[in-house]
Amino acid sequence: MRLLALITLVVQLLKPSYQQFPRQCVTREVLTSKECCPVWEGDGSACGARSGRGACQDVVVSEEPNGPQFPFEGIDDRERWPLVFYNRTCRCLQNYMGYNCGECSFGYFGPNCRERRELIRRSVFQLSTTEKQKFIAYLNLAKNTVSQDYVIAIGTYSEMNNGTNPLFRNVSVYDLFVWMHYYVSRHAMLGGTNNIWMGVDFGHWAPAFLPWHRVFLLRWEHEIRKLTGDFGFTVPYWDWRDAQECQVCTDDLVGSQSRLDPNLISPSSVFSSWKVICSRAPEYSLRGVLCDGREEGPLLRNPGNHDRNLADGLPTSAEVDFTLSLSQYDTGPMDRTANMSFRNTLEGFGNPRTGLGNSPKLGMHAALHVFMNGSMSSVQGSANDPIFILHHAFVDSIYEQWLRRHQPERSHYPQANAPIGHNSEYYMAPFLPLYRNIDYFMSSKEMGYEYSYLRDPGQRFVDDVASYLEEARGLWPWLLGAAVLGALCAVAVAVFVAKVSRSVWRRRSRRQGSEKQPLIISTDTEGSSSSYRTMRP
Repeated sequence: MRLLALITLVVQLLKPSYQQFPRQCVTREVLTSKECCPVWEGDGSACGARSGRGACQDVVVSEEPNGPQFPFEGIDDRERWPLVFYNRTCRCLQNYMGYNCGECSFGYFGPNCRERRELIRRSVFQLSTTEKQKFIAYLNLAKNTVSQDYVIAIGTYSEMNNGTNPLFRNVSVYDLFVWMHYYVSRHAMLGGTNNIWMGVDFGHWAPAFLPWHRVFLLRWEHEIRKLTGDFGFTVPYWDWRDAQECQVCTDDLVGSQSRLDPNLISPSSVFSSWKVICSRAPEYSLRGVLCDGREEGPLLRNPGNHDRNLADGLPTSAEVDFTLSLSQYDTGPMDRTANMSFRNTLEGFGNPRTGLGNSPKLGMHAALHVFMNGSMSSVQGSANDPIFILHHAFVDSIYEQWLRRHQPERSHYPQANAPIGHNSEYYMAPFLPLYRNIDYFMSSKEMGYEYSYLRDPGQRFVDDVASYLEEARGLWPWLLGAAVLGALCAVAVAVFVAKVSRSVWRRRSRRQGSEKQPLIISTDTEGSSSSYRTMRP
């Protein structure tokens, strides 16, 4: 714990300062003008236009029809994202990204975004002790650092009087992502109390589930790198296939169970002090309000003690293999009822043994959420638990396997008639800068990352050796110290033995000298009583 605290302190001291984003786009002037084109500080121009990074342009959204699952129009701020809030934003060029084009696209680094890198996401169990501690320290730092770039909306655009009364609040870097996951999956508010439409989700239950969560993880990595200055950081994954228990629920990772209350995290874990936000969906629906980002209680988790009527247990290798064998990305109505749909089966609404949709029991991705039996089990509040990151990184790796095996054309992703928010050209709510669903229907290698277990055996061997060396490097100071101490002890023992031996030899020499003199005299001078008188030259 001391080392964890030290890492956190050092990171806080070294982190760079960023003064960007929609903080500049949540003023009354910007909201009423609907133009979010902040200045890039590098050249003092909007969207870095003087440096050729981007330009402020009109947002063009898809006019393709949505599916019938949401029979409303013009009642939800997420419709035709982001037009309710902004109709002009920065359009970045080349390898630039960000709301002001001041950052590098995924997979690119350096001051001019020309350095292409492929980073490796590894199993959390491949991490050395030091790397695990660093990961936990980064999580805790993000939880306790107010985002300098972003704020969250705590009211609808209508409640903001069409922008004249901004309703936003500061939030920590970690909780920003908790809020985004809540916001994309929240119920649609139809006006007034307890008047909602539950059958809508802009990031789940339909084709964009996998692209949306891919961007979520990429953005999460990106913000952690900015916060810590560690641009080699990648999210680890938990391979939960065939697991019988929560293998990551240990105090050196995401926390074990408290002995006093099995629903809480062990006080030995830093996560026992975490407070959740956006975890009370029924309450928000009853009151007809948005989550306001306030703390709502401790992180909850009681893995394995879940409702067996909802899910059996953690997914198996056979279920993953069957899911990967499904050749169609999505089918039919492209929702929870879709049959033989890779997306629907991986998400957990298709039976992972038959592929039939609307399964009475949840499987795959959803089964793990149920298994955790706590904060993870609420769709809207699930990102409060850091297991969410480890879990979705592995789900993303399965998505990556499917893309490589079946190599679908871009046209394979539905262009029209998917549930609202899920057509190919739809921008993902509530991300700013903007990302389209179709642009993340491609290999992770195009975005600069790879999974260690998907590499060829030779590369995996190199990874294992590197992990071993990293672990050994962490142990080296202790081993060196032990060697030095051992050497000092050996020298001390040798000196002590030498001194004792010399003392014994001297005493023996003196004793032998006093015993031999009479014999010499008696031999040379018989009958003489004097010791030296008879000794002649």
